[in-house]
Amino acid sequence: MATASSRDFATGAARIADAMADLPGALLPILHAVQEEYGYIPREAVQPIAEALNLSRAEVHGVISFYHHFRQRPVGRRLLQICRAEACQSVGALELEARVKQLLGIDYHETTEDQAVSLEPVYCLGNCACAPSIMLGDSVYGRVTIEQVGALLRPGMKVAVLG
Repeated sequence: MATASSRDFATGAARIADAMADLPGALLPILHAVQEEYGYIPREAVQPIAEALNLSRAEVHGVISFYHHFRQRPVGRRLLQICRAEACQSVGALELEARVKQLLGIDYHETTEDQAVSLEPVYCLGNCACAPSIMLGDSVYGRVTIEQVGALLRPGMKVAVLG
């Protein structure tokens, strides 16, 4: 993930879009590549992507906002996702969610003040038999408790001690 200026975002997005514009269904691969490059899809990237694909900015933005995977703002060094699907909810995910929010001092779509962790909902991790489940970075964890979440986060940040 690079840190870039507005001009860099536009130039980088144009470079990526131009290189991938001839792919069938190019918009999604381009958006994934831009997010891989910057960690999110900056608003400055929308125009050059639209131009490369002969789409309107609204069409590109519509795809970005439709898919939960695409982020429109920077995330923390670690991304924590809590599964909100029915199987996870039925075995305590809502309580886990509330406790994690309390532990981190943030809500969904927010990042801790120290930029260590961003919290996002996810609507199925495909780990229903081991609910409740979370995803931290690229790793999925099942049957998690608040204590386990705290232990997973500790290496990367300070967490509040819950009683």
